[in-house]
Amino acid sequence: MKRAAPFLIVLAGILWGTMGLYVRVLNGAGMYAIQIVFLRAVITALVMAVEILLTQRDRFRVRWKDLWVFLCGGICSILFFNVSYFKAIEVTSLSIACVMMYTSPVFVTPLSAVLFHERITPRKVAAMLIVVVGCALVSGVGAAAVRVTPMGLLYGLCAGLGYALYSIFSRLALNRGYHIVTILFYDFLFAAIGLAFLADYRQIGSALTTGGAAWAGILACGVIATVFPYLLYTEGMKFVENGKAAVIVAVEPVTATVLGALLYRETLTITAVIGIALVIGAIALLSGTGVKRENRL
Repeated sequence: MKRAAPFLIVLAGILWGTMGLYVRVLNGAGMYAIQIVFLRAVITALVMAVEILLTQRDRFRVRWKDLWVFLCGGICSILFFNVSYFKAIEVTSLSIACVMMYTSPVFVTPLSAVLFHERITPRKVAAMLIVVVGCALVSGVGAAAVRVTPMGLLYGLCAGLGYALYSIFSRLALNRGYHIVTILFYDFLFAAIGLAFLADYRQIGSALTTGGAAWAGILACGVIATVFPYLLYTEGMKFVENGKAAVIVAVEPVTATVLGALLYRETLTITAVIGIALVIGAIALLSGTGVKRENRL
């Protein structure tokens, strides 16, 4: 399993990258942003609850002193990330928001060094920088005029931080001996509770009455683009350092770009191709199994 761990994280990124397919369906039905995130959280919490009920019910148990880990995983990571990301899109652009989201390794690497004593190596730093540049090219930054505002950058950095904190709080939970389904159940339960105060229920009700496509879209968002990738990513984290995992999962925007080109005939520019190559190169750089030790910076 240890050798397969990087591939589990890559597969998680690929599944996250399919999100745009289902979001298009839901947007067509009149459902947007926070409502989609809320239903994803609800579905994930429900699926994990059923899994625990059918397998080992003692996985519902958490120690009171550890409850803050799950609360922070749900509120400070999942909720904070999604709200910041959609706010960034509102005040700047999708491309800028995407790039800022993938500043997450910049937060994960030093935090993991302090909290988990992970080494900061030249290879990690190089891969981190390559991924940021690659994501910028894939997202089209520089290829066209984009709105860059101070608030957009601030929200984008908050999205990157929130995205990074999932790795941090999940690692804390794993180190305390909790099972993956326990982590996901409580993280998404708390996220769903927080998002319940932000969701527009009229929009949800109106969208879900449009027909089966909306129901299929939200189920796909919840299961294919949330449950499965979070399970794979968290499983991979058992054997891959946080800093490496945060870089490897950057295959997500690459997947979204390729799917857009294949399914919706979106233009795949030369800069996007270069960006894809850079991201894949960064992933390969950190996915190697060589035994040569790197020097700490």
